[in-house]
Amino acid sequence: MKKEVIGKCPVCDSKLKVVKLNCDRCNTSIEGHFELDKFTYLSKDQKHFIEIFIKNRGNIKEIERDLGISYPTVRRSLDQVIEALGYSIKAENEDPKVDKKEILEKLSKGEMNSEEALRLLRGEE
Repeated sequence: MKKEVIGKCPVCDSKLKVVKLNCDRCNTSIEGHFELDKFTYLSKDQKHFIEIFIKNRGNIKEIERDLGISYPTVRRSLDQVIEALGYSIKAENEDPKVDKKEILEKLSKGEMNSEEALRLLRGEE
């Protein structure tokens, strides 16, 4: 039975490191401190999701069908994997430099015209 390398300590949940590698064929051993790849630290559910995602080439409808989950659940699972891999999630169509509420308030007060508001909302300088 093939055993999978665990990435987190079962006692304190810290990331584990590999300290010894061994060749089954010639019995060569190498000792040191080796980093595991970031996918090792994903949960089994996250790894399964990635497998299904790749199998379906990112097609959300097919992923929904394979896993029996809804579109929002697929998106949430994908976001969780992205964050677990160390990347930040940017909200859709959200430019941190654009404060939509402020632009709309200025438009309603007449402090800018509709053309200026559209330009800013599109992220055009």
